[in-house]
Amino acid sequence: MSRSIGPQLRKHWQQLQRLPAGKWLFSWLLGRFVPYTGTLGACIEVLEPGHSVVRLSDRRKVRNHLRSVHAMALANLGEMASGLALMNSLPDNARGILAGFNIEYLKKARGELLAECRCEVPASNSESEVSVLCEIRNTDGDIVTVARAQWLIGPEKNS
Repeated sequence: MSRSIGPQLRKHWQQLQRLPAGKWLFSWLLGRFVPYTGTLGACIEVLEPGHSVVRLSDRRKVRNHLRSVHAMALANLGEMASGLALMNSLPDNARGILAGFNIEYLKKARGELLAECRCEVPASNSESEVSVLCEIRNTDGDIVTVARAQWLIGPEKNS
């Protein structure tokens, strides 16, 4: 039996996303599975192999003292969106782990934000490094943050 997260993500997303409040429920369940990511309260809007869009509402719990979204909340959002785009596209019996992360803060992040990632769909579970770019935009469509995540993927190890 595979422990790869890709097949499980696809299965649960396909089951829940069409239901009323299904995207919210999927996002909440993901937050229970990945507790730190769950602290954002972000909602997954699009989840396809190699593509994700995650929405973050501007709330007090993600703000800093400058009345904008905290830098680490933006980093968490970028990692979440990049991981979803990649992990959802992994073949069976593959795993991935974040190996590096770079982020640029271009503008104060205020209001609702959309993090969007697109990446190549890995053809196999052979060991490789995948770079995933995530752009976070505000409601005006301005890019406020650019995150670049380096993911190591490889075959699932039997423990």
